[in-house]
Amino acid sequence: MYLRLRLAAAAVGLMLSATAGLAQDVTKIKFTLDWKIQGIHAWYYLAQAKGYFAAEKLDVTIDQGEGSAATVTRIMSGAYDAGFGDMNAIIQNAATKPADAPLMVYMIYNRAPFALLTKASSAVQSFKDLPGKKLGTPPGGASFKLLPLMAKKNAIEYGRIDVLNVAPNLQEQMLLQGQVDVIAIFTATSYMNLVALGLDPDKDFRWIYYADSGVDLYSNGIMVSQRLAKEKPEAVKGLVRAVNRAIKEAIANPDAAIDLLASKEALIKKDIERRRMLYVYKTLIDTAEARALGIGDVSDERMAGAAATIAESFELPRVPKPADVFSRDFLPAKADRMPAVLSN
Repeated sequence: MYLRLRLAAAAVGLMLSATAGLAQDVTKIKFTLDWKIQGIHAWYYLAQAKGYFAAEKLDVTIDQGEGSAATVTRIMSGAYDAGFGDMNAIIQNAATKPADAPLMVYMIYNRAPFALLTKASSAVQSFKDLPGKKLGTPPGGASFKLLPLMAKKNAIEYGRIDVLNVAPNLQEQMLLQGQVDVIAIFTATSYMNLVALGLDPDKDFRWIYYADSGVDLYSNGIMVSQRLAKEKPEAVKGLVRAVNRAIKEAIANPDAAIDLLASKEALIKKDIERRRMLYVYKTLIDTAEARALGIGDVSDERMAGAAATIAESFELPRVPKPADVFSRDFLPAKADRMPAVLSN
């Protein structure tokens, strides 16, 4: 009897040890989005719901965000391990706090969506018309953070722009009501917000793109803390693999992806978010460069130019090298990252 009890106890001990070992193999990751839940976030929730994160031995918690630039500060504070946010905010922080700035590991928005939006009838025709005008913007948005850069590039005095901090969900309404003359926006967000209001984004409004002023920047992608990249490189590879897989699946079956997203956020309008997801994919993700390099990768030459532009405009103490802010070490094979051709 004593021997049987000892054997039983040993068996229980082995089971507990095995269970503990499995638990230790799972990496917990706190992941912050750039904004409230929209169609452009469908792939993260798809990866979670379909078990793609779990298959990579990841336990990922996804939280809504407060702006693309705010993703960087959230990670730098230690509150989050990874997130979807702005490369240009990484560059700024890498110049002053190189040991703390996050590392971009998967570039999603190959083309930057930064723009000013005003009514078609507005006197604001370009950046040069901003002095003396009232500009509405949420303080955490990347488009706002880049305004000093754009002011310098267009030879205008930034201090002469009347900047009004507004709630993100009120930007378009304040423009429509004449409370502001222009707003600094993400094209992906405002374009679909206007559609949802029953307006024609192309006919009724003027879009002044930052890129048209010669500032060729990258934008949002998946970034991780330096600590996670160094201590858990396989977890970072798994995170990127799971999201890359989910993006391909979401684009192949957008209706299913948005249905799943709606189960996470019942207040979204599925038709609007489906259109937003595909609009973003076509305009910001599936670019000529992405077709050459694969989604997630960047051109080192272009990245170096972007870093130099931001460093000059913000008078940063140094120009971060591409390797300081981006790593392709965690990317899946190029063949697995090629953009899909959309038929709808």
